[in-house]
Amino acid sequence: MKILIVGAGGVGGYFGAKLIEAGADITFLLRDKRRALIEAEGLTVETPDGSFTVRSKTVTAGQLTPDYDLIILAPKSYDLADSLNSLEKAAAKGVFLPFLNGYNHLEFLDKRYGRDRVMGGVAQIAATITETGAVRRMGDLAGLIAGARAPAQEAEAREFSDYCNKADFNYVKSTDIEQALWDKWVMLATLAGMTTLCLGSIGEIVATPYGAEMSARMHAEACAIAAANGHPVAEKVSAGQRSMLTKEGSIFTASMMRDLVGGLQTEHEHILGDLIKKGMPKDIDCPLLKIAYTHMAVVQGRGE
Repeated sequence: MKILIVGAGGVGGYFGAKLIEAGADITFLLRDKRRALIEAEGLTVETPDGSFTVRSKTVTAGQLTPDYDLIILAPKSYDLADSLNSLEKAAAKGVFLPFLNGYNHLEFLDKRYGRDRVMGGVAQIAATITETGAVRRMGDLAGLIAGARAPAQEAEAREFSDYCNKADFNYVKSTDIEQALWDKWVMLATLAGMTTLCLGSIGEIVATPYGAEMSARMHAEACAIAAANGHPVAEKVSAGQRSMLTKEGSIFTASMMRDLVGGLQTEHEHILGDLIKKGMPKDIDCPLLKIAYTHMAVVQGRGE
């Protein structure tokens, strides 16, 4: 199996490097500057347990050919359209495996390429790119969930799973990947909504008189939207999420909060805005999600 990974950021770079170590045939699609760095110095991954560097195949958009069996997409949600444009020369072949936040990217990709060519994936990692260009994993969490959404993808799903099971990260081959996406969306929307609205960690939020209650209420709103759209979050999963979202002393924050504080573009439209829109036709009342979205829209709108 020939795998093309679009970009070598926190998700694509980390899991791509681990898959290379496991023997997978990986090529990274990169912009000129990123490609020059990785060609010269290799792709370095830093973790709390140590660092390692891999040598990888790289291409730019102009060098692409339709030779890849699996195309992994891991950009920020707002960069998806640009990423697909850069893939134009390779898009005639292969199955797409997106690891993006939210859910609406699946509907977008289905319309563009057909459902038979679009798998589903969930990435579980907090990672960033350092000033030297290394991929830095923050914390212990590092895992992927992936699965076929149509029978035509089963062969690719199995082969990808074989490599993931050999690699040094947690992996689950899901039989209901769309539910897994909704489960993450509910959790992430609550985490992002609360930490950006309060500009603090989970521990700081629950240390206030009403923080735990507000976190639980926002989570309930997200769960109601998921259920109304045919993807109810199982009680065991929901209970685990509530526990993480109300844990005393937790330093947990969303990457959206870190982007907000850093003055960077955020995924609020895709994580909060799209979720609210999924609830509107179902008449789901979600005032906490709406105020969190409104806060992000105002701040992002004035470029802060």
